[in-house]
Amino acid sequence: MESLVFIALTVLGAGIAVGLQSPMLGILSSRLGTLEAIFIVHIGGAVASLLPLLLRGGGKLGQLTAVPWYTLLAGVLGLVVVAAIGYAVPRIGAGAPTVLLVAAQLLAATLADQFGWFGIAVKPLDLGKVLGLGLLLAGAWLVVRPN
Repeated sequence: MESLVFIALTVLGAGIAVGLQSPMLGILSSRLGTLEAIFIVHIGGAVASLLPLLLRGGGKLGQLTAVPWYTLLAGVLGLVVVAAIGYAVPRIGAGAPTVLLVAAQLLAATLADQFGWFGIAVKPLDLGKVLGLGLLLAGAWLVVRPN
């Protein structure tokens, strides 16, 4: 099993990437349009992932038919995320959409853990998690609320 520290640092790095991507996406969206920004972000991501994939001979793409059909919706969900952030950042800044995104992610992930959605291991809801979610939502409101 990989080190928890390595995994945590990887996810924290991804969080920093989202925090930096949001204002960049806001600029693209406000100057070019939300659909155009989505297209640019996803083309950039496709090219950046295609190059190492080609170096690996296509990786496991040949096994695509072995995954459940609904997992292919992950790409569409990515479009929803980028569209929402691209739309919101020019209107309310980068902090509020990011904290709302994180709060919604945690709520959805907690439900997925609780019910074992998509075949993940069940991690039951307990008092600590409920309190944590409550604190997160309270913190999100403090960041988002009108001045």
